[in-house]
Amino acid sequence: MYIKDNRIVLTLDAGGTNFVFSAMQGYKEITEPIRLDAVSDSIQGCLDVLVHGFNLVKEQLADEPVAISFAFPGPADYERGIIGDLGNFPAFRGGVAMGPYLQQKFGIPVYINNDGNLFAYGEALAGFLPEVNHTLQQHGVTRQYRNLLGITLGTGFGGGVVLDGVLLRGDNGCGGDVWCMRNARYPQMIAEEGVSIRAVRRVYQEESGQDVEGLTPFDIYQIAEGRREGNPQAAREAFRQLGEVAGEAMVSALNIVDGVAVLGGGLAGAGKYILPGVVAALKGTAGTFGGNSFPLLQMDVFNWEDEADREKFIALGMGTVKVPCSEKEVPYLNRRSICVGLSKNGASTSIMYGAYAYALRQLDK
Repeated sequence: MYIKDNRIVLTLDAGGTNFVFSAMQGYKEITEPIRLDAVSDSIQGCLDVLVHGFNLVKEQLADEPVAISFAFPGPADYERGIIGDLGNFPAFRGGVAMGPYLQQKFGIPVYINNDGNLFAYGEALAGFLPEVNHTLQQHGVTRQYRNLLGITLGTGFGGGVVLDGVLLRGDNGCGGDVWCMRNARYPQMIAEEGVSIRAVRRVYQEESGQDVEGLTPFDIYQIAEGRREGNPQAAREAFRQLGEVAGEAMVSALNIVDGVAVLGGGLAGAGKYILPGVVAALKGTAGTFGGNSFPLLQMDVFNWEDEADREKFIALGMGTVKVPCSEKEVPYLNRRSICVGLSKNGASTSIMYGAYAYALRQLDK
């Protein structure tokens, strides 16, 4: 979808430190990115940087853009482009009409979402979901997947859901939120306390008994790999526990979504240590008072990044069953299955893809 579309959309990667502006056409970045310092302590200063950045991108274009589309931190009324009270942007209080302001400045539609939603949308249209379906087709498998749960692992725990090509936004702009689900290891805590940069550092310190002052998650990953001095077992356990808490939250989401799942974000670079915890949680069981045990998910779960597991997933195929009182056979999905894997695009690229596609979809309505 939109791979051969000639329309241009202005995009933005809005971080707490930098704003990176660009433009996309046909899922390709067609300008040199413009990087400007983020302004968090002044609303007008922030808005001025946004206008300046988008204008610098426009100067590189031969044709006029049709929309502006980007992710920005919440809470927010994304549908109306109103940004709420932000923890890391102290000047944003009482609601800032960012979307209407930019639309007034540039005279084109402006679409704002959160990064979890746009990551999921990008992965559904031009990332993990088409990768899975294309691989199945290459192996002659007729079953295809239409739904996706996207998970971002970084400073916090983000998520988004795409159902049959449509981004789930929710009536209050909270569709796909997973960060505030209950923490499986510490039920009195939110899931994000176990799925974040701070969680990796905390668990490594608990497991190793070593001070983590100055250590980043990448440093802890290097320790897990044996490339840096430290406690490799504690480092691997820190990522495994993150995967476990993320997986327990994903169980609840996937029972509603019933689709494939993909992980991205800065911490996903340690995916080989995170995915085992995720998959183990997704394969968990729960019992009944009668003594029965049931899987937490109705679907068998396969690790797409494990070659043997991926081959098992692909080989499932479809069964057949006879029509009663007839010799005719019809296809039968006799084994439910999903897979979970890692983003190949990277979160930043998928978020830009999602922002681009979302804008065009809204324009085409």
